[in-house]
Amino acid sequence: MSGLQVLKAGPLSVLQDAGRPGWQHLGVSPSGPLDGHAAAWANHLLENPWGAPLLEVALGDVELHSQVDTWLALTGADLPASIDGAPVPAWSRFPLRAGQRLRLGFARSGQRGYLAAPGGFAAPQVLGSCATQIREGLGGLDGQGSKLQAGDLLPCAAASLACAASVPWPYQPNYRDTPLLRVITGGDALAFAEAQLQAFLEQSWQLSPQSDRMGARLQGEPLQAPHRQWSLGVTRGAIQVPPDGQPIILQADHQTMGGYPLLGWLHPLDLWRLAQCPAQQVLRFTSVTVGEAQAELRGFYRFFGR
Repeated sequence: MSGLQVLKAGPLSVLQDAGRPGWQHLGVSPSGPLDGHAAAWANHLLENPWGAPLLEVALGDVELHSQVDTWLALTGADLPASIDGAPVPAWSRFPLRAGQRLRLGFARSGQRGYLAAPGGFAAPQVLGSCATQIREGLGGLDGQGSKLQAGDLLPCAAASLACAASVPWPYQPNYRDTPLLRVITGGDALAFAEAQLQAFLEQSWQLSPQSDRMGARLQGEPLQAPHRQWSLGVTRGAIQVPPDGQPIILQADHQTMGGYPLLGWLHPLDLWRLAQCPAQQVLRFTSVTVGEAQAELRGFYRFFGR
């Protein structure tokens, strides 16, 4: 199959799909896109099924040469995009002809862009998914967890659509805003002193430069966590509080077991906002109920046909 020849791969560009749930009991993290909102819109613009394989582009600096007449969709971070020098609008789908070059510059806001192709990019399935997990050596174009490199070929199908389309502006996030992220308290929350729970919600935190696809690390006035002597299974969004008192919010490539006390979980829809925050971003938190989070998540899944 022909597709897109990679001329420049950027700092970290990886194939992702809906991930590989169902393997955590064997120590395999689910992976998948860090910003599921932007990824869902990219596939939706091309009428792809939920979780079709797409490219997650961290920070930008990607250049692709097309070998096929096709259409692409670009969402997520504000990556200045152009085809043979002509600008391409953000959060839109657009045609790309054989012989043309698509250039994605460095992000002006946000951290990760999502590039989708009709039907999804073709890649081998490992444990039912092509999601790239570099630490565990799973997924990607080679099936071994490799990030995109210059010289790679992103296989995609030829396609012809009637017209261009874009995401309505009310649904396009402003990644320059200081986010207020919602937290469902639970886990070991009752073992925390009430003053410590309030301290987490009332103070401002900063996103550590040490954050990655495994976890978002916070920096602020340390919390005093209760002592716990056993490990348990953890999920994405879990807020761990290690002995140094600096919380860690688990991300898509999280470990499957953890022994740090859990303060609660980040609202699933806010996890995707967190994924677009740069290092040193100021973060604030507020509480939300399980029922409120479930209702919003059901609405999101209904819209995208999951």
